[in-house]
Amino acid sequence: MSKYAKEGDNLIAIEVAGYNINSYYVLDQPSFLQAEVQAGKETVLATGGDDGFEATILKERVQKAQRFSFQRTFVEAYSLQPGFDRWRVDGSISFNRVACMETVAKTLISRGVPMAEFTQRYPLKVYARGEVIHRELQGDYWRDRSLTGVGPQYGGFEMKDLTFILSDELADLPVRSKQIVQQPHEQEDSVLLATHEFGILDMGINRTGFIGGTVRCSRRTLLYVTFDEVLREDDVDHLRFGCVNALRYELEPGTYRLETFEPYTLRYMKWIAAEGECEVSGIYMREYANADAGKARFRSGDERLNAIFEAGRETFRQNVVDLFMDCPSRERAGWLCDSFFMGRAAFNLTGETKVERAFFENYLLPDRFPHLPDGMLPMCYPADHNDGVFIPNWSLWFVIELEEYLERSGDRQLIDAMKPRILELFDYFERFKNEDGLLESLESWVFLEWSKANDFVQDVNYPTNMLYAASLAAAGRLYQLPDLLNEAEKVHEVIRGQSFDGEFFIDNAVRLNGSLVLTRNRSEICQYYAFYFGTADPDSSPELWNTLLTRFGPSRNQTNTYPDVHEANAFIGNYLRLELLARYGYVRQAVDESADYLHYMVERTGTLWENDGDYASCNHGFASHVVHSLIRDVLGIYRIDPIAQTITLRFCDLEISYCEGVLPLGDDAVCLEWSKVDGRVEYQIDAPPDYKVVVENLTGLPLHRRM
Repeated sequence: MSKYAKEGDNLIAIEVAGYNINSYYVLDQPSFLQAEVQAGKETVLATGGDDGFEATILKERVQKAQRFSFQRTFVEAYSLQPGFDRWRVDGSISFNRVACMETVAKTLISRGVPMAEFTQRYPLKVYARGEVIHRELQGDYWRDRSLTGVGPQYGGFEMKDLTFILSDELADLPVRSKQIVQQPHEQEDSVLLATHEFGILDMGINRTGFIGGTVRCSRRTLLYVTFDEVLREDDVDHLRFGCVNALRYELEPGTYRLETFEPYTLRYMKWIAAEGECEVSGIYMREYANADAGKARFRSGDERLNAIFEAGRETFRQNVVDLFMDCPSRERAGWLCDSFFMGRAAFNLTGETKVERAFFENYLLPDRFPHLPDGMLPMCYPADHNDGVFIPNWSLWFVIELEEYLERSGDRQLIDAMKPRILELFDYFERFKNEDGLLESLESWVFLEWSKANDFVQDVNYPTNMLYAASLAAAGRLYQLPDLLNEAEKVHEVIRGQSFDGEFFIDNAVRLNGSLVLTRNRSEICQYYAFYFGTADPDSSPELWNTLLTRFGPSRNQTNTYPDVHEANAFIGNYLRLELLARYGYVRQAVDESADYLHYMVERTGTLWENDGDYASCNHGFASHVVHSLIRDVLGIYRIDPIAQTITLRFCDLEISYCEGVLPLGDDAVCLEWSKVDGRVEYQIDAPPDYKVVVENLTGLPLHRRM
């Protein structure tokens, strides 16, 4: 027996949704179900068999609904009667059977990643209660591209064909009155809602998963649930960042156990009885999260850092289920560049590279990527790119991550299998080289980070070329191609000669009358690209480095330093800055600045954000990289080399009294603790016996190992 079955007869019920539209979340392919039940090694039930599964169409979900976001599929809306879900639990129910059609054979691959965690979490308190009023706006409704852009390239239902427009209905329900109650809420507590009443519940921190609860209606009820990661004016703004964060239920009198089919992300949820009345009890979120992220441990004498680490872990576990996602809310998409940062965090938190391998394998399996130029890699995948949009820069981050993946995994087989795809990528870029060997006038969406720097990407964008040089060098090392290494250095040299104006690196040059002319556009992220990718370093550019070190950082926008050098953002400039500080020995400053950049996010959502403000995703996978930084720079596990089986410890000069932590390493673990005692640093390490430990002491204090 297993935990999923009991002695005797068991009902196996599988609910399937076929969206049949393009998205960044699931591929637009013919929907199908393939499943089997095994007892030991014997298959006792299977689709396609003579005595297999039976099928019915569930008509309770409203089909002609608007999209949840530009990137994801449809909002969830239901019209329900009591007993709608008996099929899940009652084997004697009479199905309205439909004939199953056999589809083409599918190629199955190994899952390769652990099953997700499905822990049920409950609200901690009722934040507010109040009343809404029905008032039609008669215009001025939210009109996102996910509503207006439906057509031949972008799947969905046109507005005229929708059963209703959920975002319009909610706009017609403004708040009439509201009271902040901050009332503790227990798992068994109920929320009573009369007509037009609402209650806002607080989960405590951001959670991702399936929203559920039991609803009892004495008369017909129209129930809405809206949700978001933060509050606006003490209310839930379900349209805050381009998503319809809302559910709709039409309920006849009766009792319903509701749970969403799709996972969502929220800290706050708002239950609204627009018509009728109901009692909602047992409200929960069934998490959909990485089950291995809890293996690592980190604890230091600085509570800010402890909280940031846990927020980084929480961000990771919600964004890394079976691939690296940018966010678990708006998109649930496997983006490049984001994945570079998550790959590091994954190895530290789980001790493995299984999800990263599965992520890379997605890019290896297709023969080609429809709608994209030959050689180009999708900016996120699995995803449909019917509009032909791609980010050429992100393909270059792919190469750089691939090199680090080899160092983490030793997976030479995948690296070699990827070689043709990487060489095809560089063949693609050949057509964009100008007379100086720099990339010029790149196609589609040239993207650096969420800042003003994105306005300076044509014709020659120097940060992009810095990244290009680094990716050439990475490929040269991966595949022993000295020509690529030589080309990388030439690109760096040309950039140094053209872009540096004596004070800062300039972002771009434009082609005027056949000549390349430098602009005066300068951005903070451009400087970080230069140092991060090897165009500059503190020895070759000491004055610029000193300026960045002393005049930039989290307090820069308060002092208005260098107003003509456009400020960086969290994704990705602030993180590159922290990496540079640590790389060049300013670890204490990096630790302090990471707290300044991130701690306010921790206090608001318990997760880390896409931007330095709360106007977009407040739970963004790349930001989990901070756990890697804290383990490396504060705990002191500087590098684990599973190929050479070497662990390098580096103890830095920090204003912290102690730190302890555990890092999983395959089926084993590395345990390290250190503390300052009587003017020296004492440490103790427990490592796998087949690993050699190398120690570097940068504390300025004597070092003593406790045995």
